[in-house]
Amino acid sequence: MTRTRQWLLGAGVAAGMLALLAALLLSLVPSDEELAARASAELEAALGVPVRVGALHWRLRPTPTVVIEEVATGQPQPIEIKRLTAHLNTSALWQRRMKVDLAVVQGAVLPQLSLRGLGRKPAAAEAGPAREFTLDEVPMARIEFGDVTWISRHGIRVVYEGEADFDAAWRPRTARLRRPQTSPPADLALARKGQDDRWEVRSHIGGGTADGELLLHTSGQGGLRLTGQLQPRHIEVASALQAFNRRAIIAGKASGETTLSASGATAGELARSLHTTTSFSMGRSTLLRFDLDKAIRSLGQAHAGQTPLDSVTGQIDTQNTPQGMVVTFSRLQARSGAFSASGKARVAELRIQAELAVDLVDGVVGVPLTLSGPLDKVQVSVPASALAGAAAGTAVLPGIGTAIGARIGAAIGKLFGSEPEPAAGPRPAPGKQ
Repeated sequence: MTRTRQWLLGAGVAAGMLALLAALLLSLVPSDEELAARASAELEAALGVPVRVGALHWRLRPTPTVVIEEVATGQPQPIEIKRLTAHLNTSALWQRRMKVDLAVVQGAVLPQLSLRGLGRKPAAAEAGPAREFTLDEVPMARIEFGDVTWISRHGIRVVYEGEADFDAAWRPRTARLRRPQTSPPADLALARKGQDDRWEVRSHIGGGTADGELLLHTSGQGGLRLTGQLQPRHIEVASALQAFNRRAIIAGKASGETTLSASGATAGELARSLHTTTSFSMGRSTLLRFDLDKAIRSLGQAHAGQTPLDSVTGQIDTQNTPQGMVVTFSRLQARSGAFSASGKARVAELRIQAELAVDLVDGVVGVPLTLSGPLDKVQVSVPASALAGAAAGTAVLPGIGTAIGARIGAAIGKLFGSEPEPAAGPRPAPGKQ
């Protein structure tokens, strides 16, 4: 056999071996369809609900990349991911570690009520075969997302976009959340302080800011506790709520101090237990869709309109619960011209229960108002007896004589337009009958 024939034979054998190896590799590497089915099974075992994966594609060059499309959970309101692209870390794969350098989410739908149903694994899914890959200390280095729609428990849809970079143990190093195409801008940014579980918060909303700090505390039993302080400054309330597709009951700029706290074993439990307390103050503002003058004059039969206010102060507490957020208003004080109002209110499951007292002439008399029912159809109640004594110019409080009663009657007449302006002249001395 000549040298040339030996070389050709060797080359042919080598080529045949490579072809055989390629065939073996192709037989070992699953197809896209097989990978999609496997991904569906893994997600279903992890989330505890049926999951459909429409398509899954992968490529090795220039970097290992997996693209998952049309993911949907089998729920009445499905959680959906239109497209997820994961760029894997090559060196970690060689060491049989799973690390995503970059994940990009393009389009998703996250119904709040459906998220609560995740993580309840069937008993059979708890004990499975050992995974061939282990998670890296930083399983995901960075995520970018856009066109992600959050649906509240009451059906309000809000679209978000943003990005986050992670340290070990899923601690965000930096994060940014934005409401696209809103004016003025609505966004929130987090920046970790060194390696401590402490983050600086910078946010813009309603033309103002709400900056502060968040702290995450861990216990030996794996529990988590989140605390924080924010300083809302010059936030236009109506604009801020409109940025999240919600209607405000008052327009005006607010400033104050906010504290927040939450506890739980996971990030989801922290979100579900979040409690905030905000002490606020507002200058000139307008009570929207409620005419206090009309409500009192009609004894609650009519209240459509607006009420201008000189100032408003109070405290707002929010508490996430399994039935949704509960909002409590306390120590409310509002002033406008000839009257002031004080009271408290509670809003839960789109219903309100409130008790207010309208004080005339610097608090000499209180006219009680009760608000109750669904937010889109509030019922207002004003007792007819509340105005009878004052309108007649008689005493309305124990120990107060007719002089004070007449003053109250004149003030009510001025406020409601039912009496003429009092004539100029010396006023009776208080306390004389």
